[in-house]
Amino acid sequence: MRYENMNSFIVMDIVREALKYEDTIHFEIGQPDLNPNPKVKEALKQAVDENKFSYTESLGLKSLRDKIVAHYKKEYGVDIDSSQILLTPGTSGAFLVAYTLTLKQNGKLGLSDPSYPCYKNFANMLDIEPVFMNIDKSCDYELKVEHLEKQNLDALQISSPSNPTGNIYGDRNLKELVEYCDKNSISFISDELYHGLVYEKDVSTALQFSDNVFVINGFSKYYCMPGLRLGWIIVPKNLVREAEIVAQNIFISAPTLSQYAALEAFDYEYLENIKNSFKQRRDYLYKELNEIFSVDAKPDGAFYLWADVSKYTDDSFAFAKELLENIHIATTPGKDFGTNSTNKYLRFAYTRDIKHMEEGIKRLKEYLQSR
Repeated sequence: MRYENMNSFIVMDIVREALKYEDTIHFEIGQPDLNPNPKVKEALKQAVDENKFSYTESLGLKSLRDKIVAHYKKEYGVDIDSSQILLTPGTSGAFLVAYTLTLKQNGKLGLSDPSYPCYKNFANMLDIEPVFMNIDKSCDYELKVEHLEKQNLDALQISSPSNPTGNIYGDRNLKELVEYCDKNSISFISDELYHGLVYEKDVSTALQFSDNVFVINGFSKYYCMPGLRLGWIIVPKNLVREAEIVAQNIFISAPTLSQYAALEAFDYEYLENIKNSFKQRRDYLYKELNEIFSVDAKPDGAFYLWADVSKYTDDSFAFAKELLENIHIATTPGKDFGTNSTNKYLRFAYTRDIKHMEEGIKRLKEYLQSR
C-alpha cells in the first residue's frame, strides 16, 4: 500500500482554520447547505421508530435499487437491472469497488489533471498507478481520445459534471471515449455524482453508449444528503457477483437508515427547485468573480467555479491562506486537484446563499483594491 503517496486535502485544513473566525465566508467546501426533501426526513424518522437497525443485503435495499432503475429509465431512457446496482457508503465506497473490479496491482488508471483528489489517493491505497493527462480550457476541460492514445491504460475515470471545473463532457466526445475504451479493453468509470445539477446543457450517462461501463452516483449533492453517506455504482451484468463479494468484504452494506431515507429522495418537483437555487447562485458568482479574476468558462453543472487568480499571485495556496487570515474568506487552492498549472487557480463553491456570497465578494473587492 503506497499510503505514503496519499495527500491530505488542503481544503479540510482550511475548513478547520476557518472555524476560528465567526464571520468566515465559506467558498471552500463542496457541501450543499439546502435541506433534502422533507419526505426524506420523515422516512428516516419512520425507519428509526421501526427499529430498522440491521444490515441490508450487500447490494442494498431492493426497493431503493428499483427506484434507481426507474430514475435511469425516466432521465436517460436506459434500461438496467436492479441487480447491477450496488448501494455504497458514499461514492467513496463506490470508487473502491470500481477500482478493485477493474485494476490489478500496478495497473494504470487514467485521470485528468485537474481532477478530484480522492481518485489518486484511492489508487495509491490499492497499489494502482494513477496516470495523469493534462486538460485545460483549450480542450474544454475534457479528456479526448488523443490523450488516451499516448498511454497504456487499464482503466479510465472521468467525472461529468466535474469537480473542480463544473464542465460537462459532450455527447460526441463521451461516446468516442467509451467506444475507444471498449475497443482497447480499457475499463471505463464515469463519476456522475453531480448529475441533476446541470443548468443549460443536457448531460448524458455513459450507460447510453455502452453496457460495459461503471457508473457512479450518490445522494450527497443533488439530493442534499451528504451526511447520510450513501452512493451507488452500476456495474456490467457479468460483474454483479464479483461486485457483491467486494462489497461484503469492504463494508458489508451501505448504512441501513440512509437507504430507507433515500426511498423518498426522487421527488422531481422538489429537486427542480434545488437545481434552480444553485443556478441562481452560479449566475451571481460567475458574474462577480469574472470581474475580479478570470474564470475559464461558465460552469455547466455541479457547484464550483475554477478561477484563475494569476493576476494576483503565482501561489494560490499562499493566496488562499492570505485571504482567510486577512478577510476571513475560505477558498480551496488549486493544488488539491493536481499539478497542471493549479498554482494559478482557486476553486470557489457556491454552496451558500447569495446574501452570504455578497459579503464575500464585497470583502474581496475591497481587499484586492487596497492590496
